Amino acid sequence: MSALQNLAAALGADGFWRRSGAMLLKEFLQLRRDRITFATMITIPLLQLVLFGYAINTTPRNLPTAVLLQESSDVGRSILAALQNTKFFTVTMLLHNDAELDQALASGKVLFAVEIPANFERALRRGDKPALLVAADATDPVATGTAVAALSELVNTALANDHGLPDAGQPLFEIRTHQRYNPAAVTALNVVPGLLGTILTLTMLIFTALSVTRETERGTMESLLAMPITPLEIMLGKIAPYVLVGFLQAALIVGAGVLMFGVPIVGNLALLGALTTLFIATNLSFGYTFSTLAQNQLQAVQMSMMFFLPNMLLSGFIFPFLGMPRWAQVIGEFLPLTHFMRIARAIMLKGSTLGQLQYDTLALAGLMAVAMTIAVTRFRRTLD
Repeated sequence: MSALQNLAAALGADGFWRRSGAMLLKEFLQLRRDRITFATMITIPLLQLVLFGYAINTTPRNLPTAVLLQESSDVGRSILAALQNTKFFTVTMLLHNDAELDQALASGKVLFAVEIPANFERALRRGDKPALLVAADATDPVATGTAVAALSELVNTALANDHGLPDAGQPLFEIRTHQRYNPAAVTALNVVPGLLGTILTLTMLIFTALSVTRETERGTMESLLAMPITPLEIMLGKIAPYVLVGFLQAALIVGAGVLMFGVPIVGNLALLGALTTLFIATNLSFGYTFSTLAQNQLQAVQMSMMFFLPNMLLSGFIFPFLGMPRWAQVIGEFLPLTHFMRIARAIMLKGSTLGQLQYDTLALAGLMAVAMTIAVTRFRRTLD
């Protein structure tokens, strides 16, 4: 009897390993057939490694800077040369008056504006400790904080070789910094506009990425294909309800930001609503494109997450956009969230107009047109 029991136990153990091995082989074969899932498992770690290792930089460099010289002097030229030679600042504009300075900051063309006032050199040589004026775009305080801290040492170094200046063993000048648009450096003023774009990106992508694949898996796609309806009409019909949902989401986020965190809306609320709707439609177009490429709902979600990850990391929401290398900034320019981040912050904190946001508005419209074209082209008129 014991021999029979031992034999049964052996057969049972052998059967366990055989069945487990068969399941293991089945899963490997299924993974090999599902190439999108396998590619996602390999690509996401590599993408994170590349982005965090090369593209992400918490100490921004080469920040676009404008200089307003109110006098033509040796000291002014020395400061200008020092700014041009440093790694923190890149002088992109030489201004002529205060109106140009205000316009450069409001349009987002520069993050800093350094003003060397009239009679600065004379006051410096007399030991009157004049003020060097610095206006900083504080809608992204992380990007400007380190550079402002380095500015004083930079100017002192630039003036060190000027033998005509007094040597009093104390600072020869003071830096007066005006943190525009967020003078108190309140984190919520920077985070809420970013959350608006990030939440809309995630939800809109996933909602529409599941639309076509859900129809296919449920078998209802046959009914749609039998109807006298074009791919464009199907796409517009599926996207339109989510535009309303996204707009309600945006209204909730903005309302909570204003009521709970005191985030101002300096600009035109109607303009913010219109451009937010454009951003929602752009993300819905990308999500619909993914749904036409995916074979099932899992693949659709995976594609959405693959697109969402660079949007979140390269848009300037978490890390300063201008602190990234040039190649990462180029990639970021092809992501909808990058442009909407600029739009939301500019309207809510700066009061920017449509003319000042023309580039980012056209970029969003262009990305939406490309995504819609691909989606309509890829939409299958048959179930082959």
